[in-house]
Amino acid sequence: MKITWILISALSIIMTLAEACGNTVGKTTKSNGQNTGAVVATVQKTDSTINESNSYNDIFLTSNAVEQFIKENQLNDTIANAIRNFYNTRNYEYAWFASTGLIEQAFSFHSMYCTEEEKDPFNRSLERELDKLRMGNDTVIVATDATIIKTELQLTKKFIDYVLENPAKIDVDPAALGKYIPAKKIPVVALADSILMENSGNKGAQNPDAPYNLLQIQLGKYANIVKMGGWQPIVADGKKYSVGFSSPIVRLIKQRLQITGEFPSTDTSAVFDSALVKSVKAYQSNHGLTPNGIVMQDLIKNLNIPALTRLQQILINIQRMKWAPQRPNGTLIVVNIPEFEVYVDSGKSTLFQMGVVVGAAGHNTTMFSGNISQIVFSPYWDVPPSIVKKEIIPGLKKNKRYLEERDMEITGDEGGLPVVRQRPGDKNALGKVKFLFPNSFNIYLHDSPEKGLFNRSERGLSHGCIRLSDAPKLANYLLRNTANWPREKIDSAMNSGVEQRTQLWPTVPVIITYYTSWVDSKGSLHFVEDLYGQDAKMAAKMFTDPQH
Repeated sequence: MKITWILISALSIIMTLAEACGNTVGKTTKSNGQNTGAVVATVQKTDSTINESNSYNDIFLTSNAVEQFIKENQLNDTIANAIRNFYNTRNYEYAWFASTGLIEQAFSFHSMYCTEEEKDPFNRSLERELDKLRMGNDTVIVATDATIIKTELQLTKKFIDYVLENPAKIDVDPAALGKYIPAKKIPVVALADSILMENSGNKGAQNPDAPYNLLQIQLGKYANIVKMGGWQPIVADGKKYSVGFSSPIVRLIKQRLQITGEFPSTDTSAVFDSALVKSVKAYQSNHGLTPNGIVMQDLIKNLNIPALTRLQQILINIQRMKWAPQRPNGTLIVVNIPEFEVYVDSGKSTLFQMGVVVGAAGHNTTMFSGNISQIVFSPYWDVPPSIVKKEIIPGLKKNKRYLEERDMEITGDEGGLPVVRQRPGDKNALGKVKFLFPNSFNIYLHDSPEKGLFNRSERGLSHGCIRLSDAPKLANYLLRNTANWPREKIDSAMNSGVEQRTQLWPTVPVIITYYTSWVDSKGSLHFVEDLYGQDAKMAAKMFTDPQH
């Protein structure tokens, strides 16, 4: 998957152009006196069609809370009216929170913002609050909580500031900015039609290589398939089918693949021929299955996923791609969690990719962005307290040599728990090298001694960090222009058994994404499993008729 990063689609600057309603548009300034371009001079009416029964998020603010925030922060009319309009278009529905916590778009905006080189970073108090919320488990949000209200409104102001300060990076759209984050549930097909109609006349965001636009082409295709009735499920019989077999089920498989274009032939015979093998392999590769050209029950199950469900999946990922950070000019590392792949890109091309192991469900790898600033060779592994508590202490009770057998040692005590680390070497869980990008989740990229794990098609197996199938290749690439780190020295450092660190400059951006549907550089559409159930959560929020 070649992921090219650009902020796509309309991040709308709040403006009203309806002269018949008496609205005026002019140039104003921010609090700091900088010109912000065309902005709203009047306040729009509240959209009263949004209510608790059909809202995207299930909690609401009050107008008093918004006005108090504006007053306390002494916001000028430009920003104040922008915030008022933002919430009027949502009927004061929260934009960044649901009752269960921060929503996915809050993570996405944070990654978008922090990836950009901005002079006005998030203030520290907001950043600390976001970290606390993102790391919290089983969070229940109370709409009247003063801290939550403040965080919500600070994020909204930051969002509006970002839009107003980056007019060259976005498309201006007359729609209300508050609806850039979905505000109301809508039927799946109706949303598809709305997006297709909206963009048919949109001359902005026309980069044909942008992920959003590539996937939008498939949106039209699948919307038409759904309107034509989709496809009928294939009744599995428990058998395996491969080249040379003949069966009525083979005919049904060909017909199913013809509908979505994976089997371009008009042949509908019952014979499993070489052309079908090629199509089956391509389908398996594009759907996260082992591409062996053999039809087994996992493939039948995948083929039977309804067209409406696939259309929903495309829509969900289009929503995610709207928040893609702008692609930097240099090296970029992109991890796609449910695909179990990492891409090393430069400019507009993918230089290489490799398989990864990500966090298992319940130990989710978090979606965020950062910058690799340090490489550690022959690393120690500082065992997280959660693993010490859940695995090491029970292991010691069963086996006194537990630590010795794993080349671990206790270095202290903290909060009643032993502090444990694993020495560098062949047994070390981090392998021979790790790549650090400072973050609040203690997530990093690293090598692994368990190479067999990368042969599995489903690789959600770690405690949250990201294991690389070929970490030495990444180390050599990142240090390729560093004179004092030739290949021989890198190899020696990885095998020395003595921890060594080197700073990386310039730092290299890393973006951790969660795309379950995308189009690759060859134009092939991909679908993979919803590893963490993120699609299901978003579907329940986006659609009046969510498909499962």
